[in-house]
Amino acid sequence: MQSAIGRSDILNVSWIKSHLASSEGFMEPCNSGRFSLRCNSVGTDAISGNFRSPLKRLSLKWRNTCGRSVKIKAEADDSGRAASGTPPEQAEAEAKAKARSTFLWRSQTHTLLKRQMRVAVLNEDYKEAARLRDAMKVLEEEEPALRLQSSLKRAISEEMFEDAAKYRNELELIAPDALLKCFSDTTTLGIRVQVRSTYVKGRSQPSKGQYFFAYRIRISNLSDRPVQLLRRHWAITDATGKTEHIWGIGVIGEQPVVLPGTSFEYSSACPLGSSTGKMEGEFEMKYVDKVNSDTFNVVIGAFALSVDGDEDSV
Repeated sequence: MQSAIGRSDILNVSWIKSHLASSEGFMEPCNSGRFSLRCNSVGTDAISGNFRSPLKRLSLKWRNTCGRSVKIKAEADDSGRAASGTPPEQAEAEAKAKARSTFLWRSQTHTLLKRQMRVAVLNEDYKEAARLRDAMKVLEEEEPALRLQSSLKRAISEEMFEDAAKYRNELELIAPDALLKCFSDTTTLGIRVQVRSTYVKGRSQPSKGQYFFAYRIRISNLSDRPVQLLRRHWAITDATGKTEHIWGIGVIGEQPVVLPGTSFEYSSACPLGSSTGKMEGEFEMKYVDKVNSDTFNVVIGAFALSVDGDEDSV
């Protein structure tokens, strides 16, 4: 019998009673066609044969008369599994992804509020500007990364560089994306990739949740061997944390060969459903001075997509 405790598997009640009802710690109240079992600790081998750790708590219920099938729901076991049976590593990764998504959403909201506050100030609507300022402070109080960003900017402006270093280190731990700028510069095996993004206001429609970003890339061959760009892969993440992966042959319809000491540049664009986000990826390349050379990946470092550019970066 296959089982994954925590996934509400179906078992036969008679089988359960014969194997478990007499176990220490069980109670068996039965009336009006209802039955329930509860235990403090019981080896799960008796249930599925697939688990080695005893359950901390197990509950079983069925309706109608005894002898019908039941559902099992386990909350946790001694290995540290969550109620859903999710391994700790997966649960931790999911928690980090959720926290990151929350930060991206709050960061986008904070950016929009700041833009609206500037408009209110230009229109001399100071009451509205004050309301927007207070709303920004609330977001900063709710989101540690935003609060650290503000503290970091203040420390830099006041030349309190020891404090600035501390805030930056804390940001790197809880929200590394908060430190991204609208450019990146990485080198892999002697191939340097520089990228810069810009917001294209004329092709964007914020009222419809449509934002358009252009980016320019320079690929420089710092090695002593000629290389050819074969394929590209992009990972584009919006403010909700949703990531879209794009694969393609070459770039802008070409598979350029970049000789030692030379560069290749091109421009492209990316639509996004939020005012902030990020891009990263890699180019698949190969050396062309030898037949049947192996391919290798060149990293495109993560860079920010932001309607305000690097104005709010730290």
